Amino acid sequence: MTNDLTKRLMWSGLLAGLGALASIATAKVAAVIWRRAFGEDPPDQ
Repeated sequence: MTNDLTKRLMWSGLLAGLGALASIATAKVAAVIWRRAFGEDPPDQ
């Protein structure tokens, strides 16, 4: 794992994975807030 290119690719993959998880979590939290505020499901995207 001393190869610099391998480390950069792993770092990019980690960032992409965490970004995807954060996006999913944000959408779920936003939907919960919407449901509590308006008492209905959020609009389709």
